[in-house]
Amino acid sequence: MSTDLFGAVEPAAPTELFRRDASPGPDATAPLAERMRPSTLNEVAGQAHLLGPGKPLRLAFESGKPHSMILWGPPGVGKTTLARLMAKGFESDFIALSAVFSGVREIREAVTRARAARELGRHTILFVDEVHRFNKAQQDAFLPYVEQGLVTFIGATTENPSFEVNAALLSRAAVYVLEALDADAMAGLFERARQRACPELAFEDDARARMIGFADGDARRLMNLIEQIQIAAATAGVTPVTAAFVDQALSRDLRRFDKGGDAFYDQISALHKSVRGSSPDAALYWMCRMLDGGADPLYLGRRLVRMASEDIGLADPRALEIALNACAAYERLGSPEGELALAEAVVFMACAAKSNAIYVAYNEVRRFIAGGGSQPVPLHLRNAPTRLMKGLGYGHAYRYAHDEPEAYAAGEHYLPEGIATPEWYRPTPRGMEAKIAEKLAHLRQLDAKATQPPTRRAPGANDPIDEASP
Repeated sequence: MSTDLFGAVEPAAPTELFRRDASPGPDATAPLAERMRPSTLNEVAGQAHLLGPGKPLRLAFESGKPHSMILWGPPGVGKTTLARLMAKGFESDFIALSAVFSGVREIREAVTRARAARELGRHTILFVDEVHRFNKAQQDAFLPYVEQGLVTFIGATTENPSFEVNAALLSRAAVYVLEALDADAMAGLFERARQRACPELAFEDDARARMIGFADGDARRLMNLIEQIQIAAATAGVTPVTAAFVDQALSRDLRRFDKGGDAFYDQISALHKSVRGSSPDAALYWMCRMLDGGADPLYLGRRLVRMASEDIGLADPRALEIALNACAAYERLGSPEGELALAEAVVFMACAAKSNAIYVAYNEVRRFIAGGGSQPVPLHLRNAPTRLMKGLGYGHAYRYAHDEPEAYAAGEHYLPEGIATPEWYRPTPRGMEAKIAEKLAHLRQLDAKATQPPTRRAPGANDPIDEASP
């Protein structure tokens, strides 16, 4: 009996993948999301970039040859549906595991079932939902069976598989990126679901738009919302359904937002890049999106502090002060008053002059230090709080800058021996840094003229001592 990847089963004719069969549908008491699950490829909403004519997944279905794959996308966009349609189209047994509830024991049981199916001449598609929740050992457990062709592996994940799926498994599977459903696809789904679940119930346009907005590109969530409104409207005797009734009947905390997932990091990245790109409207939009989705406002405040130093720096030092004040205001006032202070900081920072000179200099110095040894502090820069230290030359010939012209010891060197002045910090010609650049250029001119440095002196009794005495 054949043991190749596709088993001994003759693949279904491609037209069967797109034609509704006569088999009974889901039970009428099943949730609407299950009753509305597509039974053909043509019924799948959205994903035209994968399922349109000549597109990758459409070609995979039409080829009659299943292959292992990772379906990556947000919730409710059809990952499970596509896996089920593939099993149906290729007349394969379908085994579904959830990484939330399954472990190595369930994987072994699935393998046993797949072996039994192969003995009967059938191939198995093994679908693992939320595959990113399996650890490395659990993911590795699939590898030999995928390589042997015992199963075709289909993993579904809402997280970036580059980070969450083992490289060995990733190399054996094609990755398809599914997108949140757009407004047109959601509107079509809404009307189909309404006709199936509650054809007698009318919806005003604003109510329909409100529910589609709440669903946030998630088809399963839209089905659940329709069921909730159907029950609420029947209880209250409401028809047609208005936007006000939708707001009253549904929880407002409905946005898709995973505080530890890709949506979170994508949105904070968009906020940071909008501030860096000097777009106050976009920056404010992404900040409000994250607040609306449940992000911790103080987390956003910490990110603003980072942006103030990384992307604005000394071009406008007020940015750091304003960001810190916004965090303090939120800590004192809470929501919603404190959120307005964060909004003020976001807009100010987006409009401020930009410089990453501090960020660049900081990273260059860290790399320099990591690549070199621990250089001793030059003797003339060392503190000398005791007679012994003075006798060893600590602080000898130190030049006290306040005693020098322009309060600057021209020609002095403050780095360890052998390290030439590197100019790690290179101020930009923007904002306050333009003035800083002028001053540093002037000081370098003084250094160049200082062919014979003034006589050094030991620190006096009234000189400040920066370091604590041992």
